[in-house]
Amino acid sequence: MKITNLSKKTILASNCLIAKNPLTRMIGLLGRKGLKSGEGLVLKPCNSIHSLFMNFPIDVLFIDRNNKVVEVIQGFKPWRFSPLYWRSHLVIELPCGIVKTSKTLPGDIVTMSSL
Repeated sequence: MKITNLSKKTILASNCLIAKNPLTRMIGLLGRKGLKSGEGLVLKPCNSIHSLFMNFPIDVLFIDRNNKVVEVIQGFKPWRFSPLYWRSHLVIELPCGIVKTSKTLPGDIVTMSSL
């Protein structure tokens, strides 16, 4: 799946996986050594995350049902819990630094499409 910031006309991920059942959401990125450029993970449904047992920081986007960015967390470190964002319908986890280079901000609109 390809994730694009429509507001900024930037590609956030060109190879994004979807975790949409309880087991795949719970596993998330556990056991991985990192995310390569272009990779990402969509957690759906999701309105908060944790990074317990992870070994690397990530950038995180909380997205509402209208594909609008509710909140952005840059460099979410291992062994943390995010706040709960009630309006968030899904979460996109990206390699650290993507949010800064893409200039993604709350209010931006993202699109998700199959390649």
